[in-house]
Amino acid sequence: MSNWHAGYTAETAYTYGYYTELNPLRTQLLLLSWGIQPPRVGTACELGFGQGMTVNIHAAASGVRWHGTDFNPAQTAFAQELAEASGNGAMLSEQSFQDFCARSDLPDFDFIALHGIWSWISPENQAHIADFLARKLKPGGVVYISYNTQAGWAAMAPIRDLMEQHSRVMSAPGQDSLTRVGSALSFINRMMETKPRYLQANPTIAVRLQQIGEQDPNYLSHEYFNHYWQPVSFSAIKPVLAAAKLEFAGSAAYPDHVAPLNLTPEHLAFLAQIPDPTFRENTADFIVNRQFRQDYWVKGARKLTAHEQAGALRAVRVLLVAPIEHITMKVVGALGEADMDQAIYGPLLDVLADYQPHTIGELQQRLPADVAELGNLLQMLLVLAHKSCISPVQDDAAIALARPATARLNRHLLDKALGRNDLAALASPVTGGGIGVLHLQQLFLLARLEGHPTPDAWAGFAWQAFRALQQTVVRNGTVLTTEEDNLAELAVHAESFRHTVLPILQALGIAD
Repeated sequence: MSNWHAGYTAETAYTYGYYTELNPLRTQLLLLSWGIQPPRVGTACELGFGQGMTVNIHAAASGVRWHGTDFNPAQTAFAQELAEASGNGAMLSEQSFQDFCARSDLPDFDFIALHGIWSWISPENQAHIADFLARKLKPGGVVYISYNTQAGWAAMAPIRDLMEQHSRVMSAPGQDSLTRVGSALSFINRMMETKPRYLQANPTIAVRLQQIGEQDPNYLSHEYFNHYWQPVSFSAIKPVLAAAKLEFAGSAAYPDHVAPLNLTPEHLAFLAQIPDPTFRENTADFIVNRQFRQDYWVKGARKLTAHEQAGALRAVRVLLVAPIEHITMKVVGALGEADMDQAIYGPLLDVLADYQPHTIGELQQRLPADVAELGNLLQMLLVLAHKSCISPVQDDAAIALARPATARLNRHLLDKALGRNDLAALASPVTGGGIGVLHLQQLFLLARLEGHPTPDAWAGFAWQAFRALQQTVVRNGTVLTTEEDNLAELAVHAESFRHTVLPILQALGIAD
């Protein structure tokens, strides 16, 4: 039992992030854009759910019955607490991949998700998961898998190995994990100050190390200090998944499907000369220096005719989920920042600005002809989705079914906002997934639920929570010290919240 963690970091808690790529509804737009019939998802599974924020939000926000496992007992306990509080029906276990994947009582699944874990687990556990995918994914089902990629990690991988080795070899007996992380980073930085020839040959390492130094130590512990840590190429993982009868559908990252954001005409021409799709994916990873792949794979992809594809795409519903006045005409891809044509995107955003669901077919009818062409409109929607400006929308029956569980889960998370600030997402019955909501905004929502009717009252409620957490407000980089200044600044934020954020949360079914 001393090695129950199988080489994976278990001393520190994983972060409480929410990952939208694991929302089965999110696959709909991408799969249809590739001409693949999306599955009707009734059962889903997350392998390695961490703190369980994602799996619980998806279980509460849809009619999908979720299962999952995470070997860490503290993380599983928190995830089970959320499941019980929301009554979302999620069946969450504290089992190893070997034990969970061997269970005979699990249903077959329409959707299985693995976020990041493939890069951090042993070959034996990878084999257990591959066998599980082969046996338990239904025909037509989808797998989401993300993993560190060789191309983007080529220079950093030896530094990662040195940090992990320092943690094992140079740490004092009994040192906790976070202390070992700090000591390893300090050692690497001191080594870099000597100007080693490795740094001269790989100058981008200095920027990467600076970024690492600014990240959450708990995240660093899980990302960099596992015993098993192996970035892989697309060509290495394809045969493993192909043996489970899985076909690569496409990248789950929206910008990967808007070529001008990532590839120059020269890049596109070069890739077009490569007939083998696997080798082409590998080469593209080098061209964009990809560090992390996020992919959807399908078991028995059902191809749609052009007529079926167009009809299904026109039925997809989307909703604006960002304040219209805050949306900039800029988008970032691998090539850097690009401009969005106001003349093209403006009319689309004008239609979406009512914060109501719209089908793509309806958008086509209401937009000018040059904007409404299905291919052009689809690319624009992918850009807006990449900017977190729009989200997919469930059908009305699914929304109604999800409202009670999302209300219970969100109330439970909002109550926790009085004592912590690291739970940064709430569940939307409209999108079937989660939406990022800042801690201060959560306090304003809780104030409304507690019967405080005005922005000034919300500000006062938030200030009491801030005081209990020993926090103060920062304005223009200056920490406010007096109660009067803090209340005044919080009142400004509360008024802005009322005008810009609250209407969106109401449209999403998160606020009344």
